[in-house]
Formats: sequence, structure tokens, C-alpha cells
Amino acid sequence: MSEKKTPAFKGTKEQESELLKVIEKYKGTEGALIPTLHEAQEIYGYLPVEVQQIISDGLGISMAEIYGVVTFYTQFTTNPKGRYKIAVCLGTACYVKGSGDILEKIMEKLGIGVGECSEDGKYSLDATRCIGACGLAPVMTVNDDVYGRLVPDDVEGILAKYVD
Repeated sequence: MSEKKTPAFKGTKEQESELLKVIEKYKGTEGALIPTLHEAQEIYGYLPVEVQQIISDGLGISMAEIYGVVTFYTQFTTNPKGRYKIAVCLGTACYVKGSGDILEKIMEKLGIGVGECSEDGKYSLDATRCIGACGLAPVMTVNDDVYGRLVPDDVEGILAKYVD
């Protein structure tokens, strides 16, 4: 199994300063962890271990507890997202109609796997469950754009729209 590609953490001093203000706002408050994590993810776009450590130090909460919360709730992510967030539906209707082949084609074209972000930060790829567009199966999204009734040969043309 290949190791996931994750761009190196590139937090700025401004982001860290903003995070420390958030921590100070919630410090000593019961139930402070989840709102702190939400605001931290707004600042950084995701919750890498470096950010979790700052929160751990600032709130006096163990890394184990923080990691447990971050990995339990689906609204939190430990992986950066690309400028173009690609998601392929693997719900039953989409999967039966070939979304697995669509996903394979995207991975081949971008050179990244599910849950990964390209090294340039341009693309990230996720597999999702039903997105409620079963009549358009198989479906993929790029940010807020929805593409349906796909075949693998459609992938290259779709990705070409997101090159800059």
C-alpha cells in the first residue's frame, strides 16, 4: 500500500497568532475543545498534528483526546484540501453505474489517491457516499460544480476546466 502524499505543513505566524487568540478565548471554558477545533480549521483549512499540538498545549488537553475528537467527527479533517476539491460518489446507484472506474481514472490523471492533496495544493480527492443525485449516476463534484452520467473518458475534459 502506498503512503499518502501530504504537502508539508506551511502555517504562518499570522495563523498561529490567530489560533492563540482563539485558544485564549476558550481557555478554562467547559466544552472548549470542539469550538476551538472548528475555529482552528477555519484558520488553517484542516487540523494537522502541528495545530493539534498548539491546541493541546494551550488548553491543557492531551493529544490523544484531541486526536480522538478530530478523527471521530466527520466535519474535521487532518488532511489539507486542494483549491479544487474533487469528490466521487460511491453510493450504490453511482457505484453500480461505474463510479469506481471514474475514481480510478481521476487517481491516474492526478497521481493522488483518495484522501490526498496534490503537492502543489491544487487538487484534493475524496470518495463520498450518496450525495442525493442518484438520477445522474455516476456523479462527481469539483467544488460546487456537479457532473453526472459520467464515463471514464469524461474525466480528462472535466479536469481540463480546472487548470490554471
